[in-house]
Amino acid sequence: MGTSLLVSEQEYLTTSYEPDCEYDDGELLERNLGELPHGILQLEFGGFFRDLRKQGRPIRAAVETRIRIAPRKYRIPDVCVYKEPAPRDRVPSTPPFIAIEILSPEDRMSRVRKKIDEYLAFGVSYVWLIDPERRRADVYTASGFYEAKDGVLRTEDPAIEVPLAGLFQALDD
Repeated sequence: MGTSLLVSEQEYLTTSYEPDCEYDDGELLERNLGELPHGILQLEFGGFFRDLRKQGRPIRAAVETRIRIAPRKYRIPDVCVYKEPAPRDRVPSTPPFIAIEILSPEDRMSRVRKKIDEYLAFGVSYVWLIDPERRRADVYTASGFYEAKDGVLRTEDPAIEVPLAGLFQALDD
C-alpha cells in the first residue's frame, strides 16, 4: 500500500502528512485510518495508561507517535508504552515496552503481521493486537503469541494487567 512517491528521510521527518504515513527506505506507506471503534479504543488504552502513570507507575504512553525501528524505517503504533525513563527524543529510536495495534476493517493480516515481526525484532517486549469487531486481543512476544482468552492483557517487569471488558464497554456507551 506504499505510494510511488519516494522521499528522503529528512523530508519525511520534517513533513506533516494527513494522515501521517510510515516510512520504509524512501517509500511513504499509507496507514489505514481507523473508524470510530478504532479511535474509541485508542483513547481508552491511552487513558488507561495515563491513569496508571498518575497512580505512580513508572510508565509513559503516547498515541500515533513515529518511532524509528531501524535505519530508514519508521512505524507508528496506535499506542506505545515506555518504561521510565522513557525517551525524550521527538522521534524515539528506543523500543517501547508495549506497542498496541488496533485493527481497522481495511487492515490485511499479512501487513499487520509484518509490523508485529518488525516490532519484535526491534526489541518491543509486548505487541498487543486488538480487534474491535471481534472484541479480542492477541499478545505477541519474542517467545510466541497467544490470545488473551481470559480478557486480561498482562505484562511482566513491570506487572501490568489491562482488563479488556471495560475498554470494550466504551464501544457500547
